[in-house]
Amino acid sequence: MNDTPKPRLLSGMQPSADSLHLGNYIGALLSWKELQQTHDAFFFLADLHAITVPQEPERLRENTRRTMAQYIAAGIDPSASTLFVQSHVPAHAELAWVLNTITGFGEASRMTQFKDKSAKQGQDSASVGLFTYPILQAGDILLYQAADVPVGEDQRQHIELTRDLANRFNSRFGDTFTVPNAYILTDTAKIYDLQNPTAKMSKSSESPAGIVWLLDEPKVTEKKIMRAVTDADGEVRLDRENKPGLANLLTLFAVLTGRTVDSVVEEFAGGGYGTLKKALAAVVIDVVGPIRARTLELLDDPAELDRILAINAARADEVAQATLDTVYDRVGFLRPAR
Repeated sequence: MNDTPKPRLLSGMQPSADSLHLGNYIGALLSWKELQQTHDAFFFLADLHAITVPQEPERLRENTRRTMAQYIAAGIDPSASTLFVQSHVPAHAELAWVLNTITGFGEASRMTQFKDKSAKQGQDSASVGLFTYPILQAGDILLYQAADVPVGEDQRQHIELTRDLANRFNSRFGDTFTVPNAYILTDTAKIYDLQNPTAKMSKSSESPAGIVWLLDEPKVTEKKIMRAVTDADGEVRLDRENKPGLANLLTLFAVLTGRTVDSVVEEFAGGGYGTLKKALAAVVIDVVGPIRARTLELLDDPAELDRILAINAARADEVAQATLDTVYDRVGFLRPAR
C-alpha cells in the first residue's frame, strides 16, 4: 500500500459562455480527468476573474451553473477532486489583497495579458481588476499550497509571478506558501476554428459555425463539421502549413479516438474529404452526446447540483482558510477572539 500523499494540483476556467466547446474539452478537461487520478486535484470556476470585464448578473449565474455541470458530465468527479466555485470561498479575495501589497506596480504592469487586453479595450476602459488579475490568480494557487498548476504556455508568465510572490512572502514572513511549478500541457492537441483553421477554437470566434459547442444539438454539430473549411485538392494527407483545415480535422479524429494522426490519414487516404468529415461527425457526436445528456440531466435538478457544489466548497474553504489564517498571523493582523 502506497501512503505517499498525492501532489496538490489546482486549475480553473472562467464561466464565460453557456457551453464549453471542443477546444476546452480537449485542451483542458481530458487532461484534468487524468490528473485527478494522480493528484490531489482542486478545480474551480473563476467567477471572480470573470467580472474583470462587464457581465450581466443573471447570465453569469446561469453560465456558472451550466459550466460546472459540464465539468462533471465530462468526467471531473466531485468525489475524487475538489470542484468548486471561486466566489464560494471568500479567502480568494482576502489573500489577493495581502498579495497586492507585496506586488510592485511595475511588476504587475509587465504582465503581457493585461497589456494585450488593455490595448484592445483602451487603457481608460480597462479596469483595475483586470490589472490585478494575475495577483488574484496567484492567490488562487497559493491558498491551496498547489505544487503543480496545469497551464498552457501563454500562462507561464503568470506562474512565474506566483512563484516570485510566494518566495517574497516566505522570505519576509517565514515559510508559508508552497512555491508552485507550471505543469505545461505540452502534449495537449491544439484545436482550431472550423471556419478559420489558423485561429484557435474560441468563444470569441468571428463565425459561430467555427465552434463545436458541447451542448450543440447533434444535427448542428454534424452540419458544422460537414461545412468545415478544408482546401481544393481533395487529398487526405497531413500538411499543417498548407492544409491547416484538414490537419485540424485529422487531429480531432485522432484525439477523440485515441489514435495517431498517421493511422487516420492511412484510413481515409483516397476517400475524399466528405468521407472523413462524415466519419468525424459521428465520432464527435458519440463523444459529446453523453456529455450533453448528463449536463442537461444535472441542470434539470439544480438543487442536487448546488448540493454537490456546497460540499465541495466546504472542502475547499477548509484548506483555503487554514492558509489564510497563517498568512494573517504572519503579517501581524490582530485576530478576533473566538
